[in-house]
Amino acid sequence: MKVLGLDLDPRTRCAHWHGPRDVIAIRMHCCGVFYACKDCHDALADHAPTPWPRAKWDEKAVLCGACGHEMSVRDYLRCGNACPACAAQFNPGCSEHYHFYFEV
Repeated sequence: MKVLGLDLDPRTRCAHWHGPRDVIAIRMHCCGVFYACKDCHDALADHAPTPWPRAKWDEKAVLCGACGHEMSVRDYLRCGNACPACAAQFNPGCSEHYHFYFEV
């Protein structure tokens, strides 16, 4: 799966978020492209991001950078900050930024 970002590593960590648990990428609702984070989208895309509307939360939109497993927004929000496929731990602090990605 192709993921865009600044200084991206193989596990989807970027220049902005590069801790051991920063291993997810989001398919941006506005363009359908996976980005490591909103800041990478802002730097590389030619348009403003839009959050995923609740009505589309069953679509695949989140990628585990550890194993490549794709999950829906709903599944991601319910996963307890761990990949349901490989158990890689996700950064719990990401919840502070959900409003950029998901309609709240």
